[in-house]
Amino acid sequence: MTDFKRELRSGEPVVGQWLSIGDPTVAELCGRDADFVVVDTEHATTDTESVANAARAVESAGDAEPIARVAWNDPVRIKRVLDTGVSGVLVPMVQTADEAREAVEAVRYPPEGIRGIAGSRANDYGRELDSAVESAGDDLATIVQIETERAVGNAADIAAVEGIDALLVGPADLSGSLDAFGEYESETFADAVADVIDAAHASDTPVGTLATNTDEIRLWADYGYDYQVVGVDAGYLAEGAERAHTTYEDAMR
Repeated sequence: MTDFKRELRSGEPVVGQWLSIGDPTVAELCGRDADFVVVDTEHATTDTESVANAARAVESAGDAEPIARVAWNDPVRIKRVLDTGVSGVLVPMVQTADEAREAVEAVRYPPEGIRGIAGSRANDYGRELDSAVESAGDDLATIVQIETERAVGNAADIAAVEGIDALLVGPADLSGSLDAFGEYESETFADAVADVIDAAHASDTPVGTLATNTDEIRLWADYGYDYQVVGVDAGYLAEGAERAHTTYEDAMR
């Protein structure tokens, strides 16, 4: 079991960074200030080779562990990112316990799962394949996203699935599903989040979310999330560029 998975399951307040830019330099920089880094392949142009390079960069930066968000709950997509050597996967739009079980099966080797067996970076290019198969992939983190009203209603069953290590609420998609897009302080959204957290905690499953600015970090802490991804690489870049531009304009007046 990786340190990240152990800390996550023990309820320690782990902190993550989000990567939407598929450049290893950015991954290395963000990995210095995190326990884990999520490499996005759903809403980013990141390909499998970029995931592998980001994983190398994160590992070189310190103790952070790379996690890949796949584009869908698909065993082929999950298999391919796991072969890059990431420490686990984040699976979007999981709405039922059956879908959560499918994600777990895709992460694990037979007989517990259906992941294909082959030499790859994940097992030192075959040198550690025997031990990897023996562990069945139980050392990898499997995190699923709660992003719809239906998923909120099924959160207890999803969290209780054996092999699910944590839930992650996708605030944008969930608020959109509730017809309250971006209304993160609305009663509708707050009640849904509270339902997910209470349901997951019944099976000692931690619940996290993504913050895109410092106000959201504080808001999510008040909501009682167990862990957070505290920012997005592209957001840091955009914010820094805008701040520099504004400072220049102010100085030239």
